[in-house]
Amino acid sequence: MGKRWPVLLLATPILGLLVLPLIALALVSSPVDLAAGMGDPLFAPALWLSARTTVISLAIVVGTGTPLAWWLAVAPQGRTRMVELVVDLPIVMPPAVVGIALLQAFGRSGLFGGQLQILGLQIPFTTTAVVLAQVVVSAPFYVQAAAAAFRRVDQDLLIVGRTLGQSSRGAFLRIAVPLALPGLVGGAALAWARALGEFGATLLFAGNLSGTTQTMPLAIYMALESDVRVAIALSLVLAAVSVLLLFALRAAPSAWSLLHSATLGRSPRGTRGEGAA
Repeated sequence: MGKRWPVLLLATPILGLLVLPLIALALVSSPVDLAAGMGDPLFAPALWLSARTTVISLAIVVGTGTPLAWWLAVAPQGRTRMVELVVDLPIVMPPAVVGIALLQAFGRSGLFGGQLQILGLQIPFTTTAVVLAQVVVSAPFYVQAAAAAFRRVDQDLLIVGRTLGQSSRGAFLRIAVPLALPGLVGGAALAWARALGEFGATLLFAGNLSGTTQTMPLAIYMALESDVRVAIALSLVLAAVSVLLLFALRAAPSAWSLLHSATLGRSPRGTRGEGAA
C-alpha cells in the first residue's frame, strides 16, 4: 500500500485542478448573493427552457437510439463500422462545427431550407433548434452506452425466449432490455447531462433569445456581461445537478443488482425455495 503513495502524489496536480474550481464556485457566493441571482429575470426562464428541452431531446434520443444501439450490438461488425463512425462524429467535432452544420442543413439557405420554407416551417433560432442541437450532441453518449450494455446480454437467453414462444420484439422488450437496463439508464443520464450543458451548437444554430432559445449555459454567458451573481447562481444549479447525477450513476448498478436479486428470489410459487428444499 505504501508503494502507491508516490503515484498518488504524482496525480495530485490534476486532482487539484479538477476539484479547486468546484470549491471556488461553492465558496465565492454567499446565500444572499445566491438568492439575488435566482431572483433575476434570466434565471427562471432559462431553467424552465433547459428542463423542457432536455426532457424532449432525451425522449427522442432514447426512443430512436435504443433500436440503433441494439442493431449495433447484434449486427456483424463489418456492417456496423461506418454507422459507428457516424454516431461518434459529434463527440470529436467541436460544438461550433455542429452548430454551423445544422445551420447549413436546416437554415433558409441550407440543404433543406427550400423544402422547409414551402411547408412554412422555420427551425433555426427557435426552441426546435435547441432540441435538435441537444439531440445531435447527446445521442452518441446514449447509443454507445446502450450498445455496450446490449453486447453484454447473453444471446442464448434470447434464443430460449424465442423457443418458449416469444416473438423477436417480445424477446427484445422482455429479456434484452431488462438485462441491459443499468447500462441504458447510465447512458440516458450521460446524454441528458450533455444536453443540459450544451452551449456552442445551440448558440450558433438556435441563438440566444430569452424564453425561446436561451438555455442555462447561454444564460450564464449572458449574465457574465451584466450580473455575475446570476451567472454564479446558474452555475451552482448546474454543478449541483451534475453532482447528483454522478452519485445516481454510481449507485444505480448496485441498486439494480439488489432489485434483480430480490425479484428472482420472489419467483412464482416459491420455485426457488422448493428447489432448495
